[in-house]
Formats: sequence, C-alpha cells, structure tokens
Amino acid sequence: MQDGQDGYVTADGRKIGGVIMEMKNITLRFGGVVAIKDISFDIREGEIRAIIGPNGAGKSSMLNVISGFYHPQEGEMIYKGSRRPPMKPYEVARQGIARTFQNIALFEGMTVLDNVMTGRLNYMKTNLAQQAMWWGKAQKEEVANREVAERIIDFLEIQSIRKTPVSRLPYGLKKRVELARALAAEPSILLLDEPMAGMNVEEKEDMSRFILDVNDEFGTTIALIEHDMGVVMDLSDRVVVMDYGKKIGDGTPDEVRSNQDVIDAYLGVAHD
Repeated sequence: MQDGQDGYVTADGRKIGGVIMEMKNITLRFGGVVAIKDISFDIREGEIRAIIGPNGAGKSSMLNVISGFYHPQEGEMIYKGSRRPPMKPYEVARQGIARTFQNIALFEGMTVLDNVMTGRLNYMKTNLAQQAMWWGKAQKEEVANREVAERIIDFLEIQSIRKTPVSRLPYGLKKRVELARALAAEPSILLLDEPMAGMNVEEKEDMSRFILDVNDEFGTTIALIEHDMGVVMDLSDRVVVMDYGKKIGDGTPDEVRSNQDVIDAYLGVAHD
C-alpha cells in the first residue's frame, strides 16, 4: 500500500481516494456506561473499511453514530470536508449515507420491488395528491425511480422474486433485499452491519461477491461490521479494531492480523 493524503494504492492496484469521513476523538456514553471512548479513524473514498472486535466492543454503537442514530457527547465528525452537526437519521440519509441492519428491518408484507423502492424516498419530490393522480411530473418521477430500483434488482440477481412478499423469502435473500434497498438510495457511503450474520457458506460467498461488485461497479465507499474474520480479511482494504469501546488496532488486514493487542483481544487474554 502506498499511502498519502490524497489516497493510496491497494496491493491489487486499485486507487483509493482521499478521506470522505473522519471521526475525531469520538466518545459515547449511556449514563455511566462508556460505549465508545476517544476513538479516531477515517474512511477514504472508494475503499472497503471494516470495523471489527469482540462482542460488546462498541462496533454497532460506532455505526449508529455514523448513521445519526446516536449522538456522541465528545468529539466531532467531518464529512466531505465539513464538520457534521448532530443530525437525525433521515438528514444523514439525505447527505448520502445508507445502511443495513444487524437484525433485518424490511417491510415484511410488501414485495421485494416495493421494499427496494422505499430506498428512493429521498428522490421523490412530488406530494401525496400528485402521486395519487399519477400524472405528469409524478408519473415521470415514479418511472425514473422504478428504473433505478429495477437496475439494482437485476444487479443483485433477485429478478425472479421481485414481486414476492418479503415474508416468504429465506433469510439469505432477505439480507440481499436489504442491501438492494440501501443501494437504491445511491449512497456515497454504505454502512453494513454484520451482512453475513446467520448465513451459510454459500450465502456468505454470494454476499461477499455482491459487496465487492458494488464497490467495483458503483465506486461505493463501504464501511462494514463483520465477525467472520475470513470475510473481513478477504474483503477489506483497511480494518479498525475495537475492544471495550477503545481502538486497539488500525491498518491493513495484514497489519491488523499481526497486531499483538488484536491477537490478545480475540484470544480472550485477560485485561488489566
């Protein structure tokens, strides 16, 4: 890796851009419990950035800070060169940050296509009355948004289930539909919270392939939490490691793999 302020080049020759998001000295408390303690790291444009650590390390809390669900008591976030004030999740989404959830959060009674279309809400500007009439501007808007949704459905190879209610789908396909909905928002940064959780080997291989394809085809910056270390090491350009709310490692997969603090955390070595 050739690192620099304007980005770096990966071992396989991919060019990664400059910093798109930076977390500076983030601290998050829930009453007397410190979930995140003085953590700093950045995410560069076009990279796949993994956040790993044992259960309870604060990974999901960090993802919730990035997506606006939690607001840290200390520290600041820089997004595309500007300090980001406390924002609600829908405001963060409008800035170009989309996410999936550890526990699938789809509309079970709706079809796959309708679920994916909900990812286009920020692009729908006509009001309810105009949409009810489905004429003129409202009609053009829906057709344009549906075309985007259909392209994503094709890309993720779920055409055959596009009209199927989500409640009828197996777990692995639900995960793929949730990825499709997030992609429909055309995010600058895509946050994936344990995208492989609960999957069998074949489903993990499929999801890994789609994550790489999303990054390659759309140039989407991806930050993900994942417990499967094989997946993390294969997919990620850089890895930040958390333990008990603190950062204990940050670097390439090889650098993290050889970090003694990381080895101790994952081997369950006693903490002082």
